[in-house]
Amino acid sequence: MPELIAPTVRLHASWLAARDDWGRGVHQDGSGLHETDEVDSAAGFARWVGWLHSQSDASTPLPDGRVHASYWWIVDGDDCLGAISLRYRLNDFLRRVGGHVGYGVRPSARGRGLATWALGAVLPEARGRGIDRLLVTCADTNHASARAIQRNGGVLDGVHDTERGRTRRYWIDLTARGAS
Repeated sequence: MPELIAPTVRLHASWLAARDDWGRGVHQDGSGLHETDEVDSAAGFARWVGWLHSQSDASTPLPDGRVHASYWWIVDGDDCLGAISLRYRLNDFLRRVGGHVGYGVRPSARGRGLATWALGAVLPEARGRGIDRLLVTCADTNHASARAIQRNGGVLDGVHDTERGRTRRYWIDLTARGAS
């Protein structure tokens, strides 16, 4: 049974296996991983996990272009299957490309409805943070992600050319959903 958990150093080996399933150096939506993050060593991984946790603290200053966010891993037991993040506000880049939510499921775990489930699980968190309209985006060619968003009430706002290619923009009205 999948669940969302806060990132933890306890799952270092499992997280590395998931990362390798994606491929080293491949962008993983929702993970908070950047190419400069050193995650192979226990110490580097612990620093990165600590950084992910610190981003939810509004008193923590963030680098330019970043916004405060919460991160969760999608796990089944001790198996890392993916990640999802909730950004508390939108900056110009997120308004164009990234939205409030980013998520990704490792290639070997796709096709099981995990993205749909994880997005649905994060909606009450967004509502609890006072977000009434949630922007979720995906690549125009990512039909599975588009279905996950639509299944969670996403209404297509349009398809736009962005710095990350053609991007579908969806809004989820959390007031209409009664999410709590």
